[in-house]
Amino acid sequence: MLEALTQKLTGVFDKLGRKGKLSEGDIDDALRQVRMALLEADVNFKVVKEFLSRVRERAIGAEVLRSLTPAQQIVKIVNEELIAILGGEPERLAQVADPPAVALLVGLQGSGKTTTAVKLAVQLRSVGQRPLLVAADTRRPAAIEQLKLLGEQSNIPVHSEDPHVSPRVICQHALKQAREMGATWVIVDTQGRLHIDEAMMEELVEVKSRMQPAEVLLTVDAMIGQDAVRVAREFNDRIGLTGLILTKMDGDARGGAALSIRSVTGVPIKYLGTGEKMDALEAFHPDRLASRILGMGDMLTLIERAETALDQQQAKKMEEKMRTGGFDLEDLLEQMRQIHKMGSLGRLGEMIPGFSKVSSHLSDVDGEKQMKKVEAIILSMTYEERRNPAMIDGKRRSRIARGSGTTPRDVNQLLNQFRQMQKMTKSMTRGKMPKNMGGLFNMPMK
Repeated sequence: MLEALTQKLTGVFDKLGRKGKLSEGDIDDALRQVRMALLEADVNFKVVKEFLSRVRERAIGAEVLRSLTPAQQIVKIVNEELIAILGGEPERLAQVADPPAVALLVGLQGSGKTTTAVKLAVQLRSVGQRPLLVAADTRRPAAIEQLKLLGEQSNIPVHSEDPHVSPRVICQHALKQAREMGATWVIVDTQGRLHIDEAMMEELVEVKSRMQPAEVLLTVDAMIGQDAVRVAREFNDRIGLTGLILTKMDGDARGGAALSIRSVTGVPIKYLGTGEKMDALEAFHPDRLASRILGMGDMLTLIERAETALDQQQAKKMEEKMRTGGFDLEDLLEQMRQIHKMGSLGRLGEMIPGFSKVSSHLSDVDGEKQMKKVEAIILSMTYEERRNPAMIDGKRRSRIARGSGTTPRDVNQLLNQFRQMQKMTKSMTRGKMPKNMGGLFNMPMK
């Protein structure tokens, strides 16, 4: 997420930190580099200008120039100003006194609107809500089938009708069904176009008038840069938006729209789409995104993901095994599968303070390949070999390599790294800090 921008900004601040005391010229030079980094990330020019003006005004004050840690003070100021342009406090979905509440999802074709509707339903269900999805994109029949399929896979009910029925009638019928089944949210996947036109807007205005939604949420592709800001402004001017969902935030190209869109449109960002899986939708927290952009991690989101994805009872058992030295390859396989539920290695790495530089080398594709390679080797072992890796001799290594499509060298490397991991866990239980945290996933790729 905005990886290139993070690397450039951390480089600027690392250089400042080596200077000790700072002059006004040092600050201006650093801010010029920040300006270039933001513009290259496709942040709106006006937003960049106003942002840097506020940062400079605060940075050349006595609190920074006379500080014993001026570089840290500047990072603090930049962090606070980033939070401000991102909206300050997080904004949540509206609360309604008489459910079901209605959320209209609007947007252009290709923005991820249909999949985002399902992700939002999954997210709402995870906090105790009862969502009903509505397939009202009759212009694209494939959207109806897609929503029905994804809803079925996620066990979310979907209201759909013949594509020839008008969206207004479909929505009215869906609202009746929602009341009968006791749904608390009705999420409407509305009609999209390849571009904004009068017919689409008129239909959305009519549906909005009939449904009286609590939320009108625009799904917009963060990868399209300043076009995302333009689309948001036009939708807001025509139908009135209550919030934004930025999709494809797991990409990096031109992701600076996230830093521009709130400031330019005045519409709050409410969610970020961070992957293809149906649980890859994060509630938006300005302070957390600012922290990740500056390479300071996002431990709160990491903890929330862990609490959702990991089996707490299993985690306690694993902790006990590590403490007593009983951790084996069977346990490692289970741990890998648990971690995989939380997301890719690269995405997890950027949430850990100080790990953003490391995570940039862990692409989603490479991380997946590494984990599958380790998993294939372990699955090619017998149960006894997983429980007691010491029994694996040269003959067994060759058999395991053939079964996993790897080489005896790969098997040997995994076994060596596993032994290092066992030593590391023992050191951690004695209060020592391990030297190498990344061993298992540094196996060479072919």
